[in-house]
Amino acid sequence: MEEKRIAVAAIVIDEQDAAVEVNNVLHEYNDIIIGRMGLPYKERGISLISVALDASPDRISSLTGTLGQISGVSVKAAISKK
Repeated sequence: MEEKRIAVAAIVIDEQDAAVEVNNVLHEYNDIIIGRMGLPYKERGISLISVALDASPDRISSLTGTLGQISGVSVKAAISKK
């Protein structure tokens, strides 16, 4: 069994139509989410979401990979070393 790590995923939604799909994916992974914060930036027409995670690196990569395939969405993760 792979050890769990703490991570933060930064999600940028450039196309507001993608927000529903992003939220659906996050709901599928709710078992690994510690917390999340969303900031709509109406002046620029984008949304920013920060998600704290506790999971194996493979599961974190699965989440970010799934999100990254959504059109109009960019995502990056920073994962703890221990």
